[in-house]
Amino acid sequence: LSTRPQMPQMPAPHRLRSVTRWSTALLLAAVPFTAEAQQRTTPEQFFGHKIGADYELPNYTKLHQWFATVARESDRVSLDTIGRTEEGRPQIMAIVTSPENHAKLARYKEIATKLAKADGVDSAAAAAMAKEGKVIFWIDGGLHATEVLGAQQLMETLWQLSSRTDDETQRILNDVVILMTHANPDGMELVTNWYMKESDKLKRTTATIPRLYEKYAGHDNNRDSYMNALAETRNMSQQLFVEWHPQIMYNHHQTGPTGTVMAAPPYRDPANYWFHPAMITGLDLVGAALNHRFVLEHKPGLTFRAGSNYSTWWNGGLRTTGYYHNQIGILTETIGNPTPMRIALVPERQVRSAGLPLPIEPQEWKFRQSIDYSVSANYAFLDMASRYRETFLFNRWVMGQDQIKAGQKDNWTISPKRVAAMAEQIQKDRAGASAENRAGGPRGSGLAANAMNTVANDRYMALLKKPENRDPRAYVLSAGQKDFPTATKFIRALQYSGIDVHKATAAFSANGKQFPAGSWVIKTDQAFRSHVLDMFEPQDHPNDFRYPGGPPIPPYDNAGWTLAFQMGIEFERVLDGGLTGSFEKVNGITPMPAGTVAKGKAGYFIHAGVNDGSTVANRLAKAKVKAQRIPTEFKDGGTTWPAGSWFIPAGGAADKVVADAAKDLGVNFAAANTKPSGAQPVQPLRIGLVDRYGGNMPTGWTRLILEKFEFGYTTVYPQEIDAGNLKAKYDVLVFTDGMFSEAGAGRGFGGSPDTTLIPAEYRKELGRVSDRSVPSLKAFVEAGGRIVAIGSSIGLGKAMGLPIENHLADANGRAYPGEKYYIPGSVLEVKLDTSATIATGMAARPAVMFDNSPVMKLGPDAAAKGVKVLGTFDNTAPLLSGWAWGQELLKDGVAMAEATMGKGTVWLFGPEILFRSQAHGTYKLFLNALDGGFKRPAKAVQ
Repeated sequence: LSTRPQMPQMPAPHRLRSVTRWSTALLLAAVPFTAEAQQRTTPEQFFGHKIGADYELPNYTKLHQWFATVARESDRVSLDTIGRTEEGRPQIMAIVTSPENHAKLARYKEIATKLAKADGVDSAAAAAMAKEGKVIFWIDGGLHATEVLGAQQLMETLWQLSSRTDDETQRILNDVVILMTHANPDGMELVTNWYMKESDKLKRTTATIPRLYEKYAGHDNNRDSYMNALAETRNMSQQLFVEWHPQIMYNHHQTGPTGTVMAAPPYRDPANYWFHPAMITGLDLVGAALNHRFVLEHKPGLTFRAGSNYSTWWNGGLRTTGYYHNQIGILTETIGNPTPMRIALVPERQVRSAGLPLPIEPQEWKFRQSIDYSVSANYAFLDMASRYRETFLFNRWVMGQDQIKAGQKDNWTISPKRVAAMAEQIQKDRAGASAENRAGGPRGSGLAANAMNTVANDRYMALLKKPENRDPRAYVLSAGQKDFPTATKFIRALQYSGIDVHKATAAFSANGKQFPAGSWVIKTDQAFRSHVLDMFEPQDHPNDFRYPGGPPIPPYDNAGWTLAFQMGIEFERVLDGGLTGSFEKVNGITPMPAGTVAKGKAGYFIHAGVNDGSTVANRLAKAKVKAQRIPTEFKDGGTTWPAGSWFIPAGGAADKVVADAAKDLGVNFAAANTKPSGAQPVQPLRIGLVDRYGGNMPTGWTRLILEKFEFGYTTVYPQEIDAGNLKAKYDVLVFTDGMFSEAGAGRGFGGSPDTTLIPAEYRKELGRVSDRSVPSLKAFVEAGGRIVAIGSSIGLGKAMGLPIENHLADANGRAYPGEKYYIPGSVLEVKLDTSATIATGMAARPAVMFDNSPVMKLGPDAAAKGVKVLGTFDNTAPLLSGWAWGQELLKDGVAMAEATMGKGTVWLFGPEILFRSQAHGTYKLFLNALDGGFKRPAKAVQ
C-alpha cells in the first residue's frame, strides 16, 4: 500500500463544484476524505479483486463509486458531471493532473480554447500560451458497452495515474491535464449486470443482452458525433469542442483484428480531403510512439495501416469528428474479455510486416493482459504529449490559423472527381497529339516544347480550379424557408460541435438575393472550417478497389453523409468575400427562435412543409382538439397554401397549444380568415413499432424520432405478430431496416438466441418476422391497417404477393457483383410523386440516404394489383454525396412504392428515410403515414 503525502487543498470553489454534482448515494459509498495522511484504497480492496480479473465485471454504479473514492483520496483527481444520460444517470469525467495544475485549471482551459479557436491570436501570443499551457488529453471508454475493456481500463488507468510516483508519471501529471470520461454509463450498467447475473462463472456472457445498450442507438452511438442527437453525445461534444478543446483524444474500442491484439494508428486510406493535412501526419506521430513503445515493452500483436479496416474518411464517430476540429483523434481496437479467450492462428499474421512489426503467436489470453496493453497505450500517448507539450499546443493554433486564412480567400479543395476530369482531359490531349505526330505534324524545339507544356499545365490547373469550384466563404440559411425550425435544428447540431454561428439582425443581400432578419450565417473563416464544409458540401469518395477490376473495399462507415442534404436544408453558398450585413455571433446553443402567431377569424394555418406540424397535431390531440389538413391547394387572404397545409380552429385549448408551440418549437402560425372547404380532421393512430429481442438499431432511432415528434407507440415483437388479430390493437405497423427476413434475401441485424439462455420474462420477445408472419400481416392490411416498411424490410411487399422484383439484377436474376455495382452509405437524389398523400409537403427531388439499399422493379400487372410508384431514379447519375460505383444501373429503378390491399395500405421505402435520426428531409414520408383521416384526391391519369 502506498501512503498519500499531505498536500495542499484545492481551492474551495473547485472542489465544491466537483462534490455538489455527484450523486448523494454514490458519495455515501465512497471512502471519506480527511486532511491527514491515510492509506489509499486499492482496487483489490474496493472491488474485492484486481481490475481485469477473470469472470469479473464491475458495473457503472461501482465505477462511479470508485472514481469518487479516488477523487476523495487523491489531490491529483477531481470529478465532474458533464451531463445526464438518456436514462438519467450522471455522466462523469475525472480530471487528472498535478495538484499545482488543479489550482490553475481555469487558465489552462482558457489557453486551450484560445489556441483551438485561433481567432485574434498572433504567433507571438500563441507561442507564449503554448509555453504556459498544458496539453489537454481526453481518454474515454465504454462507448460500446459490450466492448467491456474500455470502461475497465479507465478504472485501472485512473488508479495508476493517481497512485504511481515514478518519474514518467510525475512528468505526465505536470505537463498534461487528463480528462477521463465514461462514454456510455447506461450501457455499462446493463451489460455488466447481465454478465454478472449468472452464478456459474463459466456461463457468463455479454452476448445475449435483451435490448440496445444505448437507449436509442446501441452500437450506433458512435455514429452520432456530428448530429448530436443523443444526450451522451451532446455531453461529450460540449467538452471536446466547446469547454476543454483537448489537443488529443483517445477513444478505446474492441476488438482487435483476428490474429492480433490491437489495431492502432496510423490508419489506412482514404484520407478525407476536408480536414487539415496535419491530422494525417499527427496520427503518424502518435502512432509511432505507441508502436515503438509496444515493441520495447515486448508487447506483440499490434497492427496498423492496412492491418485493419479503419480509415480517416468518415466524420461521425467520436474520434473522427475531432479531425474536422484540428484535434488528433486516436482509435485503438483491442481484444479481451473477462471470460478467457484464445488468440487465433492467422498464418499471414505470423510474418513481420511494416504494419505488424511484432507478430504474436496463438495462445490463451486473459482480460488482465488487455488491461495492461490499454494502460501502456495510454502511457505511450501521454508520454508523447508531455515530451512535446508546447509543440502540440502551438500546432493546434497553426492549424486553426490555416483554416481561418483559407476561409478568407479564394481556396480550392481538390477532390477525386476533379482530378479524374483533369486526367481525362490530359489523356484526350495526348491522344490527339499522338495522332498529329503520326501524321507528321510539327514537333518544335525542346525549349518550345517546355513552353508548350507549361501552358498546357496552366490550362489543366485552371480546369482543376474553376471559379465555380471555389470553397464557399459563407453559408446562409434564410429565415424565410418554409421549415425554418428544421434549419435551426441543423444549426444546433453544428453549435454542439463548437461551430461559430451568426444571426442576421437586419435584412441583407448575398448572391443577388435578399434574406430576412433572423437568417443564420455560418462563415468559413473559422478554425473548425473543415467541419463546416463537411456538413454542407458533397463528399467525393475515391473509387477504392482491392485491385483493378476487383471487388470494392468497403468504407469503415458511410462514404457520404452531407448533413445539410439529409436534413433538406435550404441554403445559399456564398463564394465571394465581402458578405456584409448586421450579424451578431450566437453564444452557446441557440434556443429555438420563437415562431410568429397570427390569429385569424377562423383559426391558424401551418405550412405543409413544416415537419413539426405533426408535433403540433399530437399536442392538440392530447388537448382534445383535432388538427385538420387541407387536401388540395387553396387561397386565403391573397396567400396560396399548398395541399396538406394544417388548419387549427381558434379558441379554447387550441390557442394555448399554438402559443406554446410557437415558443418552443419555432413553428409559424398564419392567420386563417376562413376555414377552407374540405378540411379533414386528423386523428391519432395506434402505432406499433416492430422490434426484436436484443434490439434493432434502426428501430431504436425510430423510437427517438417518434418521441421527438410526441407520438405514442407500442413496441411489437414477432410472436405477437404471428398470433394475428393485429387490427384490433394497431392502425400502423412500422418495420425498419432489418426487421423482415425474407427467405434468401434482405439483411437482418442479429439473430434469435438460444431460448434456454434467456430468462423467462424476455422469451416473449424472441423470434423473427419472416414468411410465416405474412398471413397475419396481410389480414391486418386488408382490414384497413397500414404498414411502413423501410430498407431491407420492403421484402415484405413481395412476400405479401405484390408484383415486385429486384431491379439490380442481371437477365438471369442474379444480383450484380460488387465489381459492377456498389453503393455504400451515400446520399442520392430521387424523383418523387409529390401528388401522393404520403409525399405531402415534400420536395420534388429529395436527397435520400442510400446504403446498398433495395431497388424495386414492378411487374406489368402492378397497377392492376394496386401498386403505384412513389419515387424513382430517373437518370444515370443520382449521386449527390459519397460513392456510387455503377450508379447508372439505378436508372428507372423504383425507390419507393405504395400498394393498396383491401382497405389498407403498404408503403415500401428502399432508402433509409429515417437514417440515424439525421434524415429530417425525408421525415415527412414517415410522419404522413401516421396521420389518420387525411387523404388527398388521386392524381388524374395523364
